[in-house]
Amino acid sequence: MEQEPRSLQEAVLYFADPANCRKFLVARRWPDGVTCPTCGSAKVVFSEKHNRWQCGSHHVKRQFTSKTGTIFEDSPIGLDKWLIAMWLIVNCKNGVSSYEIQRALGITQKTAWFLDHRIRMALHSGTIEKLSGEVEVDESFIGGKARNMHAARRARKITGTGGKDKTIVMGMMERGGNVRTIVIDNRRKHEVQKQVREHVEAGSAIFSDELKSYEGLQADYQHAVINHAVEYVNGNVHTNNCENFWSLLKRGLHGTYVSVEPFHLFRYLDEQAYRFNNRKMNDAERFDLAVRQVVGKRLTWDQLTGKESEIPPPTIN
Repeated sequence: MEQEPRSLQEAVLYFADPANCRKFLVARRWPDGVTCPTCGSAKVVFSEKHNRWQCGSHHVKRQFTSKTGTIFEDSPIGLDKWLIAMWLIVNCKNGVSSYEIQRALGITQKTAWFLDHRIRMALHSGTIEKLSGEVEVDESFIGGKARNMHAARRARKITGTGGKDKTIVMGMMERGGNVRTIVIDNRRKHEVQKQVREHVEAGSAIFSDELKSYEGLQADYQHAVINHAVEYVNGNVHTNNCENFWSLLKRGLHGTYVSVEPFHLFRYLDEQAYRFNNRKMNDAERFDLAVRQVVGKRLTWDQLTGKESEIPPPTIN
């Protein structure tokens, strides 16, 4: 039995065989045996010639493939390219641009961009569990750097100082655990504290900077503040873990993707949060987990480009 890939080189060779692609995906999607995505019946027959199954029950959509009901559905791109693109995205620390995917897979940049966003959608993993213990809370402004812009573009894009014309992202990180990110409309007290109460268990220790919007959390949390105008660490009080995540995120946004529209920003946050939260895994484990998350997620071109409303994910990272 051929061993599953543990490195990018092994993945390229392994997934060059369509049978290996199908076997790899089936083992993660249907570990207890293939079942019909429409009715759930296990009475299915596989046709090697047509590379698809047919359900024994009579209903619409009796025939299906391993792509049906996943982010790969209706894509003319083969699983060999899909899986290599996913390996790159989940394992490259600073991300992979659509132009790099285009060159690596021999597809158009438009196709690569669509493919990238569908993979990012799979990386979103929701949870109803709240963060607890020691939790760092911080916000960051995402947007182009004025000094890097042409004068005409700068005059059009930058109409104020500070965070004006930039997108605000709020991050919450359980020390020793995972980070969660949310795009927020503003940094006012009502919005900031609503997010904290929604995602952090009452009674937890919260560490934040001196932003006045956090004032009033003491009633429900053990709230400690670090004044960045004076110091960055005071014993156990700091937001350095959140700052580390922002550094990694912006390195990818500015260095790899260069230009990210606010409309799509939450997907890039999902991508970076996935890599960060699974940083203790090796490449093969991180890829394996991502493949297990492709089912039940669908993103069409019209949804991606805003022509059709997209059903938002139920929870955040």
